[in-house]
Amino acid sequence: MKEYIINAPRLQSLEKRLGALFVWAACWVMWVYLLIPLVPLSSWVLGDRKMINEMRWFGGYKSLLELMQIYVATLLVMVVLWLCWILYRTLRSRATLAVHKIVSDTELCTFYQVKAGELQRCRNAVMITVYFDDHGRIVHLDPHVDR
Repeated sequence: MKEYIINAPRLQSLEKRLGALFVWAACWVMWVYLLIPLVPLSSWVLGDRKMINEMRWFGGYKSLLELMQIYVATLLVMVVLWLCWILYRTLRSRATLAVHKIVSDTELCTFYQVKAGELQRCRNAVMITVYFDDHGRIVHLDPHVDR
């Protein structure tokens, strides 16, 4: 199960919202860039006379091969950038996993505003229901103990 536990986009910071909007727009621009050449190419392959004349005007197969080289080079650059991003994120996540701070129970209870007894009951529980207020703070923990 890969669903978010808390789905409250209104609690995201402005930077995260703008970053997500930028990534969304960049992805759609890339899709449009990749799909637009398929329309005239498919029209040309299906034998549209107007497109055949246009292809001859722009150089025919030689021009198509040059455009395909540019197209493939662009795709390769995008794949390399994507793989670099994956490698960067993997190395970054390993670095953050290697350096994690050990937190005591009192610090944990103070940070989440939970009582120590409630924390211990939740550790022994099979399943926990967590209730939040409108600001994302924990209001109540409901441990379900396996009987």
